[in-house]
Amino acid sequence: MKLLRNLVDKMKPAFAKEGKLGKLHWVFDGLETFLFTPGHATESGAHIRDGIDLKRTMSIVITAMLPCLLFGMWNVGHQHYRALGYFLDVDAGFYYKFIFGVVKVMPIVVVSYGVGLGIEFLFTTIKGHPIQEGFLVSGMLIPLVMPVEVPLWQVAVGTAFAVVIGKEVFGGTGMNVVNVALTARAFLFFAYPTMMSGDKVWVSTFTDMGEPLVDGFSGATSLGLAATGGTEKMVSMMDSFWGLEAGSIGETSAFCCLIGAAVLLITGIGSWRIMLATLLGGAAMAFIFNLAGANEYMKVPVLHQLMLGGFMFGLVFMATDPVTAAQTNTGKWIYGFLIGFMAILIRVVNPAYPEGMMLAILFMNVMAPLIDHYVVQANIKRRLKRAVQTA
Repeated sequence: MKLLRNLVDKMKPAFAKEGKLGKLHWVFDGLETFLFTPGHATESGAHIRDGIDLKRTMSIVITAMLPCLLFGMWNVGHQHYRALGYFLDVDAGFYYKFIFGVVKVMPIVVVSYGVGLGIEFLFTTIKGHPIQEGFLVSGMLIPLVMPVEVPLWQVAVGTAFAVVIGKEVFGGTGMNVVNVALTARAFLFFAYPTMMSGDKVWVSTFTDMGEPLVDGFSGATSLGLAATGGTEKMVSMMDSFWGLEAGSIGETSAFCCLIGAAVLLITGIGSWRIMLATLLGGAAMAFIFNLAGANEYMKVPVLHQLMLGGFMFGLVFMATDPVTAAQTNTGKWIYGFLIGFMAILIRVVNPAYPEGMMLAILFMNVMAPLIDHYVVQANIKRRLKRAVQTA
């Protein structure tokens, strides 16, 4: 580490604003502060003086996502070999499953980070401002919400759209209205629906030449089956909890999401109000459907409904995005509850969108400022009323 520190110090003068490579000053600064704790603390505009910066915060979120990433790699291999009829037991062929998953998933991660950070560096160089670290998390979230068979060029296009249109046009990190990773997912979902839905994109059963290894195999997700009336083919609640089902790379395991939630809550990064409110909202809507019982999908038990699909992943990593979520405490309860409520409503009522979490979060991202506005106005009215009464 000391050797690396010395190397960075030797290179630093060349990247100073007045140095030969001054135009890349903020790119170098971003890389330096990513490797080492900043040597300065907040000096103005805050009551707390601390050396932690956005990179440290983003690093904690990435750490919280690692269980989902690692399990997602294994599950990609597990679903692949299950389709071929090999290593059917969960504990069989662990090495082969994991290696296969790494080979399939890592290119998606590399493309996501490569395109996203490339655009970030370009905007940093053109605008001459410090590099914005928000994409450190978005770059990991994008692969985790993608199906394993998504073409790499589509990952690149979706990432570029999300970074430029979803964030940079609003002013960069901290100014975006909607979640960047979900913007990429939504763009690809509507632009290339055949590659983001159906029963052929969730399980890798193709050769490198695009030829199917297994004829007639259906890799439909439990939500896809339920939306078309196939609830009897859904995986069990325990399989949903552990993540032993087809789906987006990192969204299937509720257990891994709960590990991530624990990390975010212990470190104070994630909002427990939003997480709990989203869980309560989803449970309330699922319970209402249980009471209605108009079809088999509505009769799915509440807890099982919450374990399916990307509900837990969205609850932990998407809904709690501090930039696009509500900021007031009361607003967080309203914001989270409506996300959970709408997510279950969309997935059950509208078969075209079996995974309602994405649309629910994006919609509430847009509504979050309005929620905060009315919460603040209500507080002001209450205080004015107390002031008049005591005057």
